[in-house]
Amino acid sequence: MWLLLSFLSAALLGCYDAFKKKAVSGNAVLPMLFLNTVFCSLVFLPFILLSCWNPSLLEGTGFYVPEAGWAVHRFVLLKSLIVLGSWVFGYVGMKHLPLTLVGPINATRPVLVLLGALLLFGERLNPWQWTGVTLAIVSFFLLSRSGRREGIDFAHNRWIGCIILAALLGALSGLYDKYLMKQFPPMLVQAWYNVYQVLLMCPLLLALWWPRRRQSPFRWTWCILGVSLFLSAADYAYFLALSQDGALVSVVSMVRRGSVIVSFLFGAIAFHEKNLRSKAVDLLLVLLGMICLYIGSR
Repeated sequence: MWLLLSFLSAALLGCYDAFKKKAVSGNAVLPMLFLNTVFCSLVFLPFILLSCWNPSLLEGTGFYVPEAGWAVHRFVLLKSLIVLGSWVFGYVGMKHLPLTLVGPINATRPVLVLLGALLLFGERLNPWQWTGVTLAIVSFFLLSRSGRREGIDFAHNRWIGCIILAALLGALSGLYDKYLMKQFPPMLVQAWYNVYQVLLMCPLLLALWWPRRRQSPFRWTWCILGVSLFLSAADYAYFLALSQDGALVSVVSMVRRGSVIVSFLFGAIAFHEKNLRSKAVDLLLVLLGMICLYIGSR
């Protein structure tokens, strides 16, 4: 069941990336990200309120949000800080880069999760996993070659740096999720970390964007709502998968990065991006690396 939920999360995440690219194109990033956190919170706020006012109504279902004190909420707040940092860097980088380039870079996150598990948890890699890591590293260098054809220098491009930072923070979030899902109910984590993100975004928006709102104007687009809905659904399936008995965070993370296939197709068909043939080869290496990691993690 957890594997099916992982594939569902991957498909929804691919749609989320496509809507996100459309929403940030020519738009101010911070207010768009703020509205995304607001809409995501509004999705889960009814479940928080219902669980508080009438626990028997949702208790025993996958939508029940149990009460918890600060001893628990501080861990959720840390989750919000990590995710928000990843989102800010990821949104800014995606605004200035092709989706067919961003997607494969993001798809290397399972490798980072695996390396993080190696460093933090003392795990050891087997030959299949080392093969997957090697393929991911090779694919990254090939992606830099594809980027140079579009005038994007990986070593000196700040937007590439933003995407890499977003990937590192996303991998850290994945490792942290492994701990959270063993300690707390998934709905508690997902519902409240969205609420905390709204609170964290308010001072960020006022300090960084509001004084520059005329130089960086914001326009409403319905894609922003699509971003929130697809992200909420993808995260719900993801947290539910991690909470299942026997779920392997390394495998779930790898399957979830299969979203790159959906986002790559959107980049090719909807956004008419360039150099698709060379990027497709790079993407194939990423996917082969993920398959090797999957085999090695079984």
